[in-house]
Amino acid sequence: MLDLIRQRRFRKVAFSRYTGRPIATPIHSRTAPLTPLVDCILFISFGGPEGPDDVIPFLENVLRGKPVPRERLLQVAQHYMHFGGKSPINEQNRDIIHRLDRGLKESGYQLPIYWGNRNWNPTIAEALQQIKQAGHKLALPVFTNMFSSYPGCRQYRENILSAQSELAEMSPVVAPRLRFGFNHPRFIAAHAELVARALDEVPEPRKRHTKVLFAAHSIPVAMAVCCDYQLQLNESARLIMEALSDQKAICKLEWELVYQSRSGPPSQAWLEPDICDRVSELAGDDWTDAVVVPLGFVSEHLEVLYDLDIQTRQTCGQLGLGYHRSAAVGTHPEFIAMLVDLIAERLNSGVSRQSLGDLPPLQDECSTSCCRASV
Repeated sequence: MLDLIRQRRFRKVAFSRYTGRPIATPIHSRTAPLTPLVDCILFISFGGPEGPDDVIPFLENVLRGKPVPRERLLQVAQHYMHFGGKSPINEQNRDIIHRLDRGLKESGYQLPIYWGNRNWNPTIAEALQQIKQAGHKLALPVFTNMFSSYPGCRQYRENILSAQSELAEMSPVVAPRLRFGFNHPRFIAAHAELVARALDEVPEPRKRHTKVLFAAHSIPVAMAVCCDYQLQLNESARLIMEALSDQKAICKLEWELVYQSRSGPPSQAWLEPDICDRVSELAGDDWTDAVVVPLGFVSEHLEVLYDLDIQTRQTCGQLGLGYHRSAAVGTHPEFIAMLVDLIAERLNSGVSRQSLGDLPPLQDECSTSCCRASV
């Protein structure tokens, strides 16, 4: 698959991280210039409960500061209890870290990886403390996210800043986050292969009546206008379908972007269409099957298992629509190789920055105005 994608035109921009190009001050108060002095990786994710006793405390961490009714918290808790009170995200993050560590070593990089979560143990502050105690000088943050948004980027940067403030002088210096690979050739290749596997489940006569639905977590519209979330998601989906056409000789397979897992009051506008609403419409338009792609998720979050594999599958079943889902991309060999490539590009100024399609590679440093929570 990657060989097919390499045959397509892609943008390679070679530039030095010492260009002197003016950029706004990044959100972190304790950052460093982009230098080859990075000596460890700070792997940051959302976090999830490891058992039933963790569920309520975890959700209280997620919802801290938000005016969410207790009834809603308990309702979401039942989603976790449906899976034994354990989210798969932590185990998958351990797997990703293991594979990334191996990939870095095979590429000649000795960069220990420290793991911290936004909402559960191990925390970001704990990871920073371990980095400092180990004597490392500069940590490179890797977020388990590939698209620009407040919860997927800026909020993580705020989390780092908060943890640094908590640790004060015991905090290490943290570089700007690793760029997101939403249009990296390896990211597209990994997803195209996973979507192809899901399509193979569809009986051949029904393929012409199959719609591919790329699913991402919905965010408030007021938040979406402050970032390139929708633009990047659409570009990724388009590139995946182009790569899939190259591989499978599929020319007319239709696709669209849908959203899931919205929260907040009904009076607040969120990105639409909701995947279950859209599935209901498809069933009335002569579609026979839906292939659902968790594009906005690196790992199998509970939102993927519950909102897609239970709620969306149930909706499809009630309407007589075939449900098929591709796997999350996080442990795919090409995704791990992409992370290694992105890290190598940050450590070596001469390494080309690869991207496919119409959008350039994402910048390394974020301005103070990007990915705000609202206008």
